[in-house]
Amino acid sequence: MVTRYNNCDLSSRNTFRMKVKCALYVEVTAEEDLQALDWAALPQPVLVLGGGSNLLFTKDFPGTVMHVAICHSERSEESVTCGAGVVFDDFCAWAAAEGLWGPENLSLIPGEVGASAVQNIGAYGVEAKDIIADIRAYDRETGQFVQIDPATCGYGYRTSKFKTEWKGRYVITAVTYRLSRTPQPRLDYGGVRKALEEMGGCEPMLTPSLVREAIIGIRRQKLPAVEEVGSAGSFFCNPVISREHFERIVAIARADNGPDYEVPHYDTPGGVKVPAAWMIDQCGFKGARNGGAQVYPGQPLVIVNASGTASPQEIIGLEQQIIQTIERKYGITLHPEVEHV
Repeated sequence: MVTRYNNCDLSSRNTFRMKVKCALYVEVTAEEDLQALDWAALPQPVLVLGGGSNLLFTKDFPGTVMHVAICHSERSEESVTCGAGVVFDDFCAWAAAEGLWGPENLSLIPGEVGASAVQNIGAYGVEAKDIIADIRAYDRETGQFVQIDPATCGYGYRTSKFKTEWKGRYVITAVTYRLSRTPQPRLDYGGVRKALEEMGGCEPMLTPSLVREAIIGIRRQKLPAVEEVGSAGSFFCNPVISREHFERIVAIARADNGPDYEVPHYDTPGGVKVPAAWMIDQCGFKGARNGGAQVYPGQPLVIVNASGTASPQEIIGLEQQIIQTIERKYGITLHPEVEHV
């Protein structure tokens, strides 16, 4: 079934709650709907929208916004195939309840299954690519459905070929996730182990549900609930810099905070990852406002629509203030994780 709305208000279809419209909104509920569409007749360009949780509409969208509301699920022994329209956290909750390891660290990330494969969502040491086994998509160039091996998707930190060279070509209809009955907890990132200890959990007795509960507790403590205040989650990517550059950052931080100050960081194969939230906080932006836009007081990595009526220009203005200040102080150019449309 295909549902169409002309001149559609998108304010309830993006978690930032930007009050913008699109020329046409189309929702499909089955794969055959994609083949039946007259794509050339749709207002262009066509934007496939999931839960609207990782993007910022900067103005009215002149083309077609499409939502793939395919919500089936099919389970095998240690994998599950979810339609692109399944709420991703519903999948995480189901896996944890079934005692299946894999997505528990990704709990409470807003959005839908299709977007997880596009964005390579990640949190607390786990990325979607770690558990994706297969992707089914409609190829707009050939008009056929294809199976895509995740190894060919060019996955990196919050990116994939779906966002770059394949952008606009594939419409994801389902994702198969690899799960496991064998315990494989990832606890050494972002205070997960400490949260579990405070809950009374010990590693030999851990379950996916316990880890999920700890992750949800951490996220709720730090991040605004999108149903209460408009945001797109983490606004900036955490930069990876060279060891030499990191030592310069340490020198600046110790000049500001004292000779024994330790800069938070994570060693990676590509260099040193420095939390963008730390730099934003160090530059005095926690709680800063630009009109109705605000850096969230509980987590500087998040920009929120604090007034409920913030304009895209106010969000972008605050974003640019942060980027320019951090570039001047630390020589690092932050890049938004949130897609600007």
